Amino acid sequence: VQLQASGGGSVQTGGSLRLSCAASERTASIQALGWFRQTPGQEREFLCGIRKSSGSSYCTDSAKGRFTISRDSAKNTVYLEMTSLKPEDTAVYYCAVGLRSDSRAYYYMPAAYDIYGQGTQVTVSS
Repeated sequence: VQLQASGGGSVQTGGSLRLSCAASERTASIQALGWFRQTPGQEREFLCGIRKSSGSSYCTDSAKGRFTISRDSAKNTVYLEMTSLKPEDTAVYYCAVGLRSDSRAYYYMPAAYDIYGQGTQVTVSS
């Protein structure tokens, strides 16, 4: 599976961005799609996950209320709508997919994800 993320950029505090990630090759094997982020010197942080088949979704407390994950199964694309952005949201954002049979059940856990995209930079200025 190949993942191509887009939509990152620079915004001011309070702004919004919509990240997209399109999957190609072996897309039928995708069970779950998710978003992570990482800042320099920090571990990758899981934000949100969504089950490809049903659209059931989950976001961590860091993302809940401001970020929304969605997917378009026909386009094999996952989105992350981010609102009320803060400077601490500045990071490289990665999309990921889970291919294992248990990825479908555990889409709300970071361990469900096997393959990551190349990342897209989000910068929020005060």
